Amino acid sequence: MEFLQVTSPDDYRVEEIYNSYSDTFPEDERRDRDKFMNLFINPKVKIISVLHESEDAGYLIIWELSHYVFVEHFEVFPHYRNRKLGSDITAHLLRSYPKIVLEIEPDHLGEEARKRYSFYLKNGFTLIDEMYVQPSYGHGKKTLDLWLLANYSPENLKEIKEEIYDVVYH
Repeated sequence: MEFLQVTSPDDYRVEEIYNSYSDTFPEDERRDRDKFMNLFINPKVKIISVLHESEDAGYLIIWELSHYVFVEHFEVFPHYRNRKLGSDITAHLLRSYPKIVLEIEPDHLGEEARKRYSFYLKNGFTLIDEMYVQPSYGHGKKTLDLWLLANYSPENLKEIKEEIYDVVYH
């Protein structure tokens, strides 16, 4: 498995990443195309293409914040799912970054949400906030009640949430 940072919106991988991102994540859980492309000029953001056997298998969108990494989006492309790649990608993240925070849908929202929560628990994350509200991604998009998870015990959850709101969703 390889992890390659995509540094330009002109990279050939971007179209596949954005199309899958748009198909997978509901409108309220993602950026519009222009805002997505603007991620490439933000020094805090890394868009990472995940390769499996030299083929594009997924991606990560991470934010390197003050003292932790925020995983904004993580996807294994549909034709690579159910091959344990998600666990391999998560293991890579855990080796690369000692402190990780991410948001997920609460597990009571359905079978997929329960599976996702179980996946993260099995891979070293714990629930740190059940009252987290993801800000709107823009005009006409809703805020979302989500959960925050982390692979460590943050000392000041309020500061983490404020930084996510200020930097990621500004």
